[in-house]
Parts: sequence; C-alpha cells; structure tokens
Amino acid sequence: MVTIDKDVTIKVPPEKVFGFLEDPKHFTEIMPSLIDVTNVEKLPAGGYRYHWLYKLAGVKFEGETETTEFVSPETIIDRTKGEIESTFKWKFLKENGHTKVRLGIDYKVPTKIVGKVPEPYLVRLNEREAEMILSNLKDRLEH
Repeated sequence: MVTIDKDVTIKVPPEKVFGFLEDPKHFTEIMPSLIDVTNVEKLPAGGYRYHWLYKLAGVKFEGETETTEFVSPETIIDRTKGEIESTFKWKFLKENGHTKVRLGIDYKVPTKIVGKVPEPYLVRLNEREAEMILSNLKDRLEH
C-alpha cells in the first residue's frame, strides 16, 4: 500500500470547499488523469456511488467509488474498487475564515501496470497528481 498526504490552504470557507467536492461530477475539473465520471447515485447517508474512467501512465483503468464517511463540512472518505483500489480521505479545517484541505490517499499499485512501468515512477507520478488536484481545487474555488 502506498500513501500520499498533501494539503493546501484555500481562501474560502470550508462549506464552499466541501460543497464543491461532495459532488463527484466536479472531479474531472480538478483531477488531470480522470477521464469520466458516470452513473452517479446519491447515497442516503450522504456522499455518492459512481463509475469512473482514469488514465495512468498511458493505461486506462475503470472502477467504482463509494463514499464511506460523510460529515459536512469536515470529512469525505471515498473508497475505490476495480482496476485501482484506493481510499481518498478529504479533511476540511477552518483557519481564519479559510480552509486547510488535507488529502490523504492510500492505494495499491495496479497489477495491470506492474512490469510495464517502474513502480518508483508511478509513485512519483501519483504524488504530482495529488499536488495538481489540490492546486486545481485552489484555483477553481478562489477565482
């Protein structure tokens, strides 16, 4: 299991950041390697279940994501299953009227790509992807 931990401060209140990220249809706006989100279904306890298509190092993957924890406006935890297994943990902390967003990602390197691309390269690629997600989120919400 590989773990990524990143954070960014966004100059908007937590409710606005949470409101944007609770809807998976917005993910294609901020996640560079996410190709599509379909079959979006709102869950009774909050959060969503949806199908996704993703491209990593030139290889396409697909699977399902389901929200397992949903505490507005503090936490969203999503688990993915399919060709990539991962957990995305979003935390939203109020700081002087702004929001510190913490993103933790735990994932297994997909077997579909093992042997085709060196694992250290994939790990670094995913680190940069997480940094880009937070940078894009900041740009999207502050402007």
